[in-house]
Amino acid sequence: MNIDRRIHMSQNNMETGGDPRRWLALPVLLTGAFLPILDFNVVNLALPAIRQGLGATPSELQFVISAYAATYAIFLITGGRLGDWLGRKRMFMIGVAGFTLASILCGFAWSAGALIAGRILQGLTATAMAPQVLASIRVLFPPSEQGKALGLYGATFGLANIVGQILGGVLVSSHPLGFTWQAIFLINIPIGVIAFVGGLLFLGDSRAEHAQRLDLGGVVLLSATLGLLVYPLVEGRDSGWPPAILGMLLAFPLMLVAFVVFEWRLMKRGGAPLVDLSLFRESGFAIGIAMALVYYMLSAFYLTFSIYLQGGLNLTPLQAGLRTLPFGLGYFAASFAAAAIMRRIGPRALTLGFIIQVIGFGCVILAVQGPLAAPIGMGLAIAGIGFGIVMPSVIKAVIGGIDEHHAGLASGIVISTFQIGAALGVAIIGGIFFSVLGAGQELRSYSDAFAVALGCNVLLLAVGAALSLWLPRQRLSNIRINRPR
Repeated sequence: MNIDRRIHMSQNNMETGGDPRRWLALPVLLTGAFLPILDFNVVNLALPAIRQGLGATPSELQFVISAYAATYAIFLITGGRLGDWLGRKRMFMIGVAGFTLASILCGFAWSAGALIAGRILQGLTATAMAPQVLASIRVLFPPSEQGKALGLYGATFGLANIVGQILGGVLVSSHPLGFTWQAIFLINIPIGVIAFVGGLLFLGDSRAEHAQRLDLGGVVLLSATLGLLVYPLVEGRDSGWPPAILGMLLAFPLMLVAFVVFEWRLMKRGGAPLVDLSLFRESGFAIGIAMALVYYMLSAFYLTFSIYLQGGLNLTPLQAGLRTLPFGLGYFAASFAAAAIMRRIGPRALTLGFIIQVIGFGCVILAVQGPLAAPIGMGLAIAGIGFGIVMPSVIKAVIGGIDEHHAGLASGIVISTFQIGAALGVAIIGGIFFSVLGAGQELRSYSDAFAVALGCNVLLLAVGAALSLWLPRQRLSNIRINRPR
């Protein structure tokens, strides 16, 4: 089948209702979004059992989390670009199979070093899997259904966060089949097998037309650039910000400039850069990326709230996980309403979501500090509703107007931005939390530190609301359909 015919058939699918198996393919794709987020969260509650079972040192325990997070953040853009080039179904299947095998390695790790190696492999294979989810939704679904599909994508993030906060404690405590911490990784095996079989049966393939070979120079420079930012942000606070870590942060802007210059020169020579810098000329895309960054710095909330509950209120890990349920449930429920809200009010859906989060977290701050008699759960539920509205809306703001042949790249950029925002939030707002906490061990100290940290998040959400006012009106309501050139 020649290229022009494939373009015509793809365009026909978009205009006449999308891929006929799209709703069967969607649960398979969403599994690829669920697993990386689940594995990022579920490990936190199993760390004491891992330390006891493998005799891991504190630094090794940190690497169990940070090795996965850093690898995932650094290579997401490359994974998205590979999907555009080699085919999104192929990369998704490779990612699912690799992630499942890496989970087996983690589950049967015989030492802390083997577990860290398995976590790095998990992060690497997740970068082959995760960007294809958004890119495939962008390609397989017609514009009229993309809002609903993205709402389900956002709900999947909420579900993964809910399950991740609770499942770790449940699995470690219940010892299924005699396993303790191993169960949090081995649970991925049946999920991965189902996703792999479902992908073979229902997932249609797509790739960028006229795709060229991967820009290996860009891969090296971008990986080095993100590594110089992400690794210090992940490891800096726990290691006490040694000179080597600070040096990496100082080298980051220089490496970023080198990457941009390299990509620009490659594009001027007629090559295919890893990141098409022309994407950032679109104001909607650039603003959407900025919103995604400040929005996902909210990840610091999970860290600071968990420490407040366990350190200040002396709750168990499972009890602390259950306390986050109002936020997760509000997030999960609002994700289903997000599509209708986007259709009705367009970019103002983002403004509304940010404002609802500000109100919800403002109530939480007042409840923690004492002036508000209402329970924290009410404020968390309100904030979760706002979070659930913003999640699919900000994704659609970023990828909604992007040409189909850049779908994988744009998806990789937005998910990578989420991860960088999470690392920034933990490093900066987490650092503020611990600075305010100091040596204090009483409840008042934890309450004050949590309130100040959450106040920083509220300010960032207000910045997100302001940025959303600059989005083009049609950015969320219409999605451009490519015409053959």
